[in-house]
Amino acid sequence: MSTATGPGAGPIGIDRAWMTEVLLHLLRTPSPAGRTDAAMQLVGDVLGDIGVPFRLTRRGALVADLAGRSPSVDRALVVHADTIGCLVRALKDDGRLAVVPVGSFSARFAEGARVTIFVDGPDRTYTGTVLPLKASGHAYGEEVDHQGVGWEHVEVRVDERVRSAADLAALGIQVGDFVTLDATPEVTASGFVVSRHLDGKAGVAAALAAVKALAESGEELPHAANLLVTIAEEVGHGASHGLSEDVAEMVSVDNAVCAPDQASIEHGVTIPMADMTGPFDYHLTRRLCRLCEEEGVPHARDVFRYYRSDVAAALESGAGTRAALVAFGVDGSHGWERTELDSVEAVARLLVRWLRSPLTFPQWDARPLGPLREFPSSRQPAAEQTWVRLPEGTDEGGPGPAPAPA
Repeated sequence: MSTATGPGAGPIGIDRAWMTEVLLHLLRTPSPAGRTDAAMQLVGDVLGDIGVPFRLTRRGALVADLAGRSPSVDRALVVHADTIGCLVRALKDDGRLAVVPVGSFSARFAEGARVTIFVDGPDRTYTGTVLPLKASGHAYGEEVDHQGVGWEHVEVRVDERVRSAADLAALGIQVGDFVTLDATPEVTASGFVVSRHLDGKAGVAAALAAVKALAESGEELPHAANLLVTIAEEVGHGASHGLSEDVAEMVSVDNAVCAPDQASIEHGVTIPMADMTGPFDYHLTRRLCRLCEEEGVPHARDVFRYYRSDVAAALESGAGTRAALVAFGVDGSHGWERTELDSVEAVARLLVRWLRSPLTFPQWDARPLGPLREFPSSRQPAAEQTWVRLPEGTDEGGPGPAPAPA
């Protein structure tokens, strides 16, 4: 439970059963980057039931409004609803489909996947399976063990009587049609969720659970915030649009990298210090670690070497905000993924705690620009400091007291 301190503050719990139900609905709603409307409709329906107002950007990202005492929108909670998937590249002469990936993942992890093929027109879909070109030991012997790995080595077998490209075309299948990997989620008795597409959708479920808990509490947040649900994180666009110019702190939610030689944990929150695009905000990341400690949330710090998120897209687009990432544990990301419900709930608890707290540096962060003497540099220790005295009357002159973090 959230245990924020302050006037009127008290514990706010997360509805775990509701969060799990929302997660399963999201997982069963295909939404590869480029074809996310159905998932966004689901998120909008959930927010409508909670009573949280929202609107959509021109491209279809969702921006929800969390009221607060600040006159401006000071915070953004960012999650992505899009997933990896495939597009039809060619209709093959033998009635199979050649495909290319949407997002970054290996064909190795697509082999054996059950898929849904979406053709143009309402409610027209077909099922199929991603198979290696040599899919049967009875037909190819040991050659099945020696064929290469890559998208040129796999194809989609459509569950229809098709033996030619013309047969496929007669079904309405065309180049550019989306091929979605079926999630087939399973919740185990031990509290694991095993599924494709946890990357992204478990974060959406955690954020919605946090928003629901805050909405039902009736508590006014210290700072107005947006929930931004993006639709193209897997292809690098992510939070490139939809953020308010006033946002001072952005926390994105995505999956942690649970693997050998990584420090991420599967049962709690992982707070990465950096990913392949560079370090996250020094002060905000450490503030989130302190909030975990205060909240009693299991957490770990990690560095992600082959990873980028909505944060990178936002900063590359010019967002002048502190930015950090919090992550739920995922084993086998972009393949057969697994997380623990404890981890998703822990992320939701941390988000509630963060949204109930003041900004990291309330006076400094409330404005986009300020004088040097007020910059909170004393919170980032240096081995040596050299001070330069500026001329009298200079607005930036003199080292003044640094504001303490909240």
